[in-house]
Parts: sequence; structure tokens; C-alpha cells
Amino acid sequence: MALRSIEICAGGGGQALGIEGAGFVHEAVLEIEPPACATLRLNRPEWNVIEGDIREFDATPYRGIDLLAGGVPCPPFSKAGRQLGADDERDLFPEAIRLVDECRPQAVMLENVRGLLDAVFDDYRNKVEGQLRDLGYVPGWRLLNASDFGVSQLRPRVVFVGIRKDLADRFAWPTSHAEEPPTVGELLYDLMSAHGWHQADEWRQQASTIAPTIVGGSKKHGGPDLGPTRAKKAWAALGVDGCGIADQAPAADYVGMPRLTNRMAARVQGFPDEWEFAGRKTAAYRQIGNAFPPPVAQAVATQIAAALSARRAFRVA
Repeated sequence: MALRSIEICAGGGGQALGIEGAGFVHEAVLEIEPPACATLRLNRPEWNVIEGDIREFDATPYRGIDLLAGGVPCPPFSKAGRQLGADDERDLFPEAIRLVDECRPQAVMLENVRGLLDAVFDDYRNKVEGQLRDLGYVPGWRLLNASDFGVSQLRPRVVFVGIRKDLADRFAWPTSHAEEPPTVGELLYDLMSAHGWHQADEWRQQASTIAPTIVGGSKKHGGPDLGPTRAKKAWAALGVDGCGIADQAPAADYVGMPRLTNRMAARVQGFPDEWEFAGRKTAAYRQIGNAFPPPVAQAVATQIAAALSARRAFRVA
């Protein structure tokens, strides 16, 4: 029997895609933004995509599901914001815990920004852990870098995993890949040279490291660019103009630093090229920039699947 899951705050589908790759079948995929829902339906018409607010979602019909996963909003904990935590109206950890209580999954997987591990949030994390322990789970946090799992950017993300007590001893965090991810130049050369750009070879040599973290911005702030000033300087060192997103690859006679297209940014995030994004350029870029890289999600979900499957095999035996 396939493992079953619920995905909340699914965005453009990065985590959902990775979890699918780990062998889970999504019973429900919840997202509030219409362009992101359109992306999910475009790529996976068979998924049960529920367009709505998590605060209005009832998980009771899914009681006993194998995995509840999601990427609750990052702004309450991001160093790019005010780090208001529980005082931020966008803090949805309480809603995620409510859903866990309603559906009592075998495992929980939530991702967020590195800032959640700052000392200022010690009490917040302790509270979350206590609530999950009261519900019968063994909780744990881990800082994972996307580059350790084949993704061509550093992108540190905090992943929370809660495993039911009787399964916890079977779970182990994923280990990093032995091989280095490709450089930005190696990764994007075919896309950058698609229109015969004369300087593509020189650009590939300059783009000789992995990318800085792609920043998607929030609905309230940020447009289709590659992040704040420091991030733009890091992109410039790779020969990329981070002040916007291009509609297409540079023309043959283009002179200067090119901008990434949404397809290029998606590849840097670890999305397969066949994954399409719905909506206008800014809406599509926000889905890409705010995504949890699919390869990282798959690595964690694979370890969760192994723990749950081991339990099932034991029962059958």
C-alpha cells in the first residue's frame, strides 16, 4: 500500500513534488494563492488541490494519514523581516499543530527559514515541541543546506520532523551527497546559450560557484528580483544581474550581465524543467523563490517513508 500524505501551504509545489518522489500519494494539497493552485493543477491534474485558507481547513477526514507536511509562512521568523514570531499574523504553526491533532498522522514534516533557530525563538520552539510531545510525537529540528543534496545553491532551511513515539527510533536524518552540485555556469549554460549568445562560454567560466539563496519575497513586499543588496552583489560576482527576471535568454548579440529567467531560477531551485508555473511573471517567480527545493524535501521524506515502511513490514511479518 502506498504511503499517504497531506500537504499544507503547498505554494508552487516544491515540497509536494519532493514528497511525491519519496513515494507518498497526496490525499489533499492545500494552498491559498490562486496562481500557485493553478500551477499544482497544471502539473498534477490528478491531485486533490484545495484552494483555501488553512484556518478553515478540517483535517479530521484524513485521520490516520501517514504524513502531514508543509511549508508554513517564513516572514514571522525571517531575518529579512521583523521576526515577530507568534505576534505575526502570518504565523501558522498553531494551525499546523491543530491539524496534527485533528488527523493524527504517523509523521509531521514542516520547513521554514534558518531564523527559526535563533535564540530569540527558543521559547517558541520549546512550546511547539511540547505540544507535539503531548500529542504523542518525538520532535526534532535540523538545519539542512540545499547544496548538500545536489541543489546548486546554499539555501539553508530549517526542517521540523515529528515522528510518532513508537516509530521514532526508526527515523534517521538524511546525510549529504558525496558529490558537489554543479556550478551556476554548468547548470544554466544550455539555457543561457539557447539563443546563440556569443558570450555564453565566457559567462559559464565566470559563474564558477553555486548560487546564493534565491529570495522570492512576500505578497506584501518584494518583486521579481533576486533579493536584497548583498544577494545582488553575490549574483553580480557570478555575472548575473539580480535586479529583475528576464522574459527570455539573452540574444546572440547581447552585451552585459544577463538576468535569469523563471525557468533558470526554477532549475537553480531544483525543479525539473517539465514543471511549469502558472500566473504572470512576478507571481510565478514568487512561487519559485519561496519553494522548498524538491531534492531536499525528497531526501527528508525518503527517510520518513523508510521509518513508516519498516513499521509496516514488521507488522506484516
